[in-house]
Amino acid sequence: MHWSFSADIPIYLQIVRQLETCIASGSISRGERMPSVRDLAVEAQVNPNTMQKAFAELEKRGIVYSKRTAGRFVTDDPVKIAELKRELARRQTDEFLSAMGRLGMTGGETLALLRDMIGEEEGKENFINGEG
Repeated sequence: MHWSFSADIPIYLQIVRQLETCIASGSISRGERMPSVRDLAVEAQVNPNTMQKAFAELEKRGIVYSKRTAGRFVTDDPVKIAELKRELARRQTDEFLSAMGRLGMTGGETLALLRDMIGEEEGKENFINGEG
């Protein structure tokens, strides 16, 4: 996993967001055993206490759970994963819409831009494939 941190948000929250993204996207699978706190802390070059705090937050949110002596695992609950994906998508959309507003674009202009980029027809994949 590639770890990158900025100074504007606590590192443990950035770790939570990065792990949530990996789980929502499927790069860390439902039910998968998570690496140990120590291993991930070394990989991310952070204090193990910081990584522990991130895992505690993920547990609080119900995204991972602990099995005594076996480690931590990603939830098997497909509904929970779908909710996480939707929450992350809404967060990204909110950030995008805020940025468009700062550029002075109206909702209608933003929607028109998206339609132009994605294409009018459903199933058109030019934007996703980088062809248009």
